[in-house]
Amino acid sequence: MSALWSLCAGLLLLLLWVRHRGLEAVLVHHRWVFVCLFLLPLSILFDVYYQLRAWAVRRLHSAPRLHAQRVRHIQGQVREWKNEGSRRYMCTGRPGWLTVSLRVGKYKKVHKNIMINLMDVLEVDSERQVVRVEPLVTMGQLTAHLNPMGWTIPVVPELDDLTVGGLIMGTGIESSSHIYGLFQHTCVAYELVLADGSLVRCTPTENSDLFYAVPWSCGTLGFLVAAEIKMIPAKKYIKIHYEPVRGLQNICEKFTEESKKKENNFVEGLVYSLDEAVIMTGVLTDEAEQNKINRIGNYYKPWFFKHVEKYLKADRTGIEYIPSRHYYHRHTRSIFWELQDIIPFGNNPVFRYLFGWMVPPKISLLKLTQGEAIRKLYEQHHVVQDMLVPMKSLEKSIQTFHVDLNVYPLWLCPFILPNNPGMVHPKGNETELYVDIGAYGEPKRKQFEARASMRQMEKFVRSVHGFQMLYADCYMTREEFWDMFDGSLYHKLREQMNCKDAFPEVYDKICKAARH
Repeated sequence: MSALWSLCAGLLLLLLWVRHRGLEAVLVHHRWVFVCLFLLPLSILFDVYYQLRAWAVRRLHSAPRLHAQRVRHIQGQVREWKNEGSRRYMCTGRPGWLTVSLRVGKYKKVHKNIMINLMDVLEVDSERQVVRVEPLVTMGQLTAHLNPMGWTIPVVPELDDLTVGGLIMGTGIESSSHIYGLFQHTCVAYELVLADGSLVRCTPTENSDLFYAVPWSCGTLGFLVAAEIKMIPAKKYIKIHYEPVRGLQNICEKFTEESKKKENNFVEGLVYSLDEAVIMTGVLTDEAEQNKINRIGNYYKPWFFKHVEKYLKADRTGIEYIPSRHYYHRHTRSIFWELQDIIPFGNNPVFRYLFGWMVPPKISLLKLTQGEAIRKLYEQHHVVQDMLVPMKSLEKSIQTFHVDLNVYPLWLCPFILPNNPGMVHPKGNETELYVDIGAYGEPKRKQFEARASMRQMEKFVRSVHGFQMLYADCYMTREEFWDMFDGSLYHKLREQMNCKDAFPEVYDKICKAARH
């Protein structure tokens, strides 16, 4: 009883403090209070619900049987839109706050919302080494489903809540992408409901133009209802080699060298300052030295980027064996390093041992509760961007990031970019090695101004024939956007499939200069 009275007294004091400071001031300057007391418990409930649902679907084998019925319902909604006179654009009915993108899309308030409740793994075909999934299947859900069966997918983009649909309609990358390419390059088929309500399947040999135009189109060619993704055999561990490197030229040379080695199953770099980095390479294995196993995904373990930094501070190399699923989601608990700005003491051992099992808060809940004040604060004083540039421009790119943003750590992830048709491909006729440079955090550059600084960054990326990931804020004009991306196939298909009255152009959907 005394414990209950103490809890009530503590809550009363908290409410009085919030009333004194003002709710908005608390949410902006002491957001960790709200996150720890409300969002972390809510996030646990979200996870429990979706895990129970996935378990029930597997036990009842209901996903394949209900899939066709759900697709017919989507087709019916599209035909209803046509019968109503096609007066406004269509979009998915999934609320904007549920997406991992930090961008708040206001178009859902004025467009015709098509409800798409497709979130199940449909089939694991071991003979073809392909898994067929619905678009709202998450990376955490998919690896949990496949790993016990001895399978994984070649590219497992980092955060648990990233969905297959988002990774296809946008893009996705992981430290294995120097071998397999972007997430889209591991897909072998898409199924879409088009603007006329028809259901089509596309592959590299069947409806191939549509197959290559879908990635990066952000849902402006049709509604994705299923995808087939390659599988590869899973192994128990990733043998990781950590190597601190100093000097920008040395960093770029070492990273490029390791990215070209096909014997490295994984390559990743964390840049902690302009001339300090740790380059990590990994190899899949079933054998491990027991005293070197690091279950980095356990809730009480240090955040991965902080763990890696220890090798830099100690100026020593190291080898560890990380269980495969722990490795695939190694940045999830700290949302790369974004959580340190939300819960400053989140990596403290006391917090990790007592409350680490509740981390991270759902990004969707962070968006839902951020309010206008926090949204504007983040927009002006926070950067979340991924720029894809040719590997040969890496050194110049890091220097540009340092001058225009000065955000650290930077995430380096190499990927091979084949010369396929579509919005994103190399400038020449051959496959080229690229690198994703991820900047997440508060810029330390003096007089940082979001729009001006990001337009400067975008100009640089266009100049080296790079690309900007479309989940982030984009400040380009329409002409600049289509200078960065190849719209020839995309526009041709929008004309052929009568998409212009059904879906907005991708630029109008994602760029700040076009959004209302």
